[in-house]
Amino acid sequence: MSIPIKKLNDGVEIPMLGLGTWQQEGEKCVDAVKMALELGYHHIDTAHAYYNHNEVRKGIGDYPRDKLFITTKLWREFHSPKLVESTCDQSLKDLGMDYIDLYLIHWPERKNMIDILGEMHKLKDKGKVRSVGLCNSMIHHVQDTIDQKVPISMNQIEFHPFLNQNELLQFCHKNKIDVTGYSPLAHGKVFKEPIMQEISQMHKKTPAQVSLRWLHQKDIIVPPKGSSKEHIQENMEIFDFELSEEEMTKIDSLGRDERIIVPDFNEFDY
Repeated sequence: MSIPIKKLNDGVEIPMLGLGTWQQEGEKCVDAVKMALELGYHHIDTAHAYYNHNEVRKGIGDYPRDKLFITTKLWREFHSPKLVESTCDQSLKDLGMDYIDLYLIHWPERKNMIDILGEMHKLKDKGKVRSVGLCNSMIHHVQDTIDQKVPISMNQIEFHPFLNQNELLQFCHKNKIDVTGYSPLAHGKVFKEPIMQEISQMHKKTPAQVSLRWLHQKDIIVPPKGSSKEHIQENMEIFDFELSEEEMTKIDSLGRDERIIVPDFNEFDY
């Protein structure tokens, strides 16, 4: 089963399903990456703050680089324009690569976000990065990039049935910025939700597959985490069924602004 490809606003093509590697460490991470690639994944999502770049590199092995899409992220510790390139260089070294497909500011700070994006665009000019964007950004962050005329291609945000950030999604799509939804299974909470169970039974799918399909039909890129071959394969089997408008609305109704990831340094509100 092939994974759909989406073209970002800068022309870079991204697989709409990837393997998330947050909290994946050691051999567990190596094996997960290896299994995902064997099963037909091409997109691996990682970050400096996951401390697993070396493990991702080992899992990739000799897989052809031109068939891969690698997303990684710049951590807050390096939020200085003069540190952006050296941090990127270290990530490239750890990943064993010459370029990163998508480089995101992991948790942007308004005070320096535009300057850091400017440095990321210089990395694009040097061929070290193909596309740049933000992670954990709200409308006000994205609006700042628009006001300052600094283009971004992606906003990666927490998105699942219990945190349906539809207003932010529509704002990004209206401005031709794509959205990646992380924690798409709400750390397993979708399995306990009766509506998700009911819809999954109708389609002979799991609540996880229904949640991923819901995101996919909203035109959101998803990188669910998986460590077993069974789950990595299962997460891939979401392109052979379709949720009805009524089912989509039912899942939308579960939204209750329930964030899972809320660090004290967030800028959800300025």
